Amino acid sequence: MSAVREGVKQSNSSHQSLVGSLKNIVGGKYVLTGDAATRRYRTGFRFGQGKALAVVRPGTVLEQWRVLQACIAANVIVITQASNTGLTGGSTPDGNDYDRDIVIVSTARMKKVYVIEQGNQVVCLPGATLDQLEKTLKPLGREPHSVIGSSCIGASVFGGVCNNSGGALVQRGPAYTQLAVFGQVDADGKLQLVNHLGVRLGSTPEDILGRLDRGDFSDVDVQHNAGAASDRNYVSYVREIDADTPARFNADTHRLYEASGSAGKLMVFAVRLDTFSIEQGAKVFYIGTNQPHELTEIRRHALHDFMHLPISGEYLHRDAFDVAEKYGKDTFLMINYLGTARLPALFGLKNRFDAFFDLLGFLPSHLSDRVLQVLSGLFPSHLPKRMKEYRDKYEHHLLLKVPAAGVAETQAFLDGYFAKASGGYFACTDEEGEKAFLHRFAAAGAAIRYRSVHTKEVENIVALDIALRRNDRDWLEKLPPEIDELISIKLYYGHFLCHVFHQDYIVKKGNDCLELEHKMWKLLDRRGAEYPAEHNVGHLYHAKPALASFYQQLDPCNCFNPGIGQTSKFAKYRDAKA
Repeated sequence: MSAVREGVKQSNSSHQSLVGSLKNIVGGKYVLTGDAATRRYRTGFRFGQGKALAVVRPGTVLEQWRVLQACIAANVIVITQASNTGLTGGSTPDGNDYDRDIVIVSTARMKKVYVIEQGNQVVCLPGATLDQLEKTLKPLGREPHSVIGSSCIGASVFGGVCNNSGGALVQRGPAYTQLAVFGQVDADGKLQLVNHLGVRLGSTPEDILGRLDRGDFSDVDVQHNAGAASDRNYVSYVREIDADTPARFNADTHRLYEASGSAGKLMVFAVRLDTFSIEQGAKVFYIGTNQPHELTEIRRHALHDFMHLPISGEYLHRDAFDVAEKYGKDTFLMINYLGTARLPALFGLKNRFDAFFDLLGFLPSHLSDRVLQVLSGLFPSHLPKRMKEYRDKYEHHLLLKVPAAGVAETQAFLDGYFAKASGGYFACTDEEGEKAFLHRFAAAGAAIRYRSVHTKEVENIVALDIALRRNDRDWLEKLPPEIDELISIKLYYGHFLCHVFHQDYIVKKGNDCLELEHKMWKLLDRRGAEYPAEHNVGHLYHAKPALASFYQQLDPCNCFNPGIGQTSKFAKYRDAKA
């Protein structure tokens, strides 16, 4: 037998041995193999796809640890995945050019949340979702770092922390904690469990993880002031409107700490986070204008001069409004009438239908999206009358949500400002406010739907996630003609007070999206922008030197999620396969 054939035989044998070990740990039904069974885990929500030897779905963090031990012993790549709702492919394989096999560890079954410190903090296990955490805290008058947007599609708590996700809430900044339990592999390939949770749980992995699984700890085990469990400085940082740097972005070294910003370069088992008081009596003001500088002046005044910092300030361009109204309508309706709790299951069902339809081969691509789009058109208009009137009148829209204590000063300022300015505003009813924000968050998925039903005209989407400098007054992008002519629709929306923008470009058929994206990067570099701002580098962006160095310090063997940030996919960050 040739050496090559012998190597293949040994490889197959080792694969079978590892898969068998994983089945012994978690049970056979929770180990998935084969392209059809693993498709939904190998394919990103918006971007990314590749091969995987297996998908493992542990039910406890102790099982998760034993799965990790088996994978490290077998020298396979480990990609940890929670809800797989990211936009840059950071929790799925990227192609098939790795030097080792990949095992995806799905943490979705481990959904426990423990309330500590009289409700002021929580300890979350890997599968906990933002929606679940929001429901857990609501009876206590508390809420998590993020409460709408990504939570609508079942995003995980861990995803926010590990990706430094920013969210829409001005006073809270990026998801951040210094308190976590995680598994790490050192430069010698030795796996160790680190408990920096600030909770006394014992000394061995079995003790620590077993007690986390059971919730076997009390107030006396919790160390007070063990470290920061949120970005407590952001509330003042964002007010510095004349600073020449962005308020928040993923490569900001001030917010890279162990699990925070780790992007899968550790395996995280638990995080400890702050919670926040629910704002009662908040008010939404809907602002429209055709002059971008008017929104600039409102932003600067609100951040610098308001006594009470706004809760959020969301921007939506008219084109994004239109695409969201038509192509995000079913998402809007589902959330509005069913709530967010059922959406993860509905998205999972949709993925299974897509996988089945793809196997048949003769049906149109993106069949479920096409069907949902047709069905959504059967429903009457879903947006409030005054919003639609502002859409017709104004190009630029700002949703300004303020706390009850700030309503009077906000209304007084807007009355005085628009007595002379060209735009206008109205104070939303509670229903209008809720629908305005829901419409804004439907915009993100609407671009994907547009692409799915216009495959003959659309090449793909170039999605940028940028942070402008806090002192930037000229925030509205102006593309050169040679780039603009390649784009069918430009969708601009974002977290305006933080100067974080999501810019989705629907590219005309026949154009090279990667080449276009690289041209966009050069334009952003000239503007002094940082990118990505909050969705992490995934496999779309280059990790800048400080971020790449952080990844390598966390994971010197490159066994966790290699290739993230377009770094090396090979063991110990080699330039080529061994």
